[in-house]
Amino acid sequence: MTMDATRYDDGSITYPGHPRGPGGSEPIETIDLSEYTAEVVTWTTSTATPPGVREPNTLAIVEFEVAGETVRAIGQATTDDLETGDEVEPVHVDELREPGAGIREPESQSWDGYRFEPV
Repeated sequence: MTMDATRYDDGSITYPGHPRGPGGSEPIETIDLSEYTAEVVTWTTSTATPPGVREPNTLAIVEFEVAGETVRAIGQATTDDLETGDEVEPVHVDELREPGAGIREPESQSWDGYRFEPV
């Protein structure tokens, strides 16, 4: 599985990708962010999580440097021991939450994704 960001014809990159870039430009390629490391910009720990999400749940906003552009992403961390400025890498997990605990049918969506792990 890949963590696809999108580069647009004006050079900007977003995660997730969109049909149009920030300045209205066209997408031209995808970039797999799971091949890069990022820096923690900020983080928080949620102690009141939705059904099926681990508690406590530490979330981080991270910033990737890709070809001279910065790309930000938000996601779960693998640990509660995280600090601003830490270097992290995306790691794939099969279940970001327990599929049977929500109100949606488990087959109606994918449950896998990425968490950020300190390097």
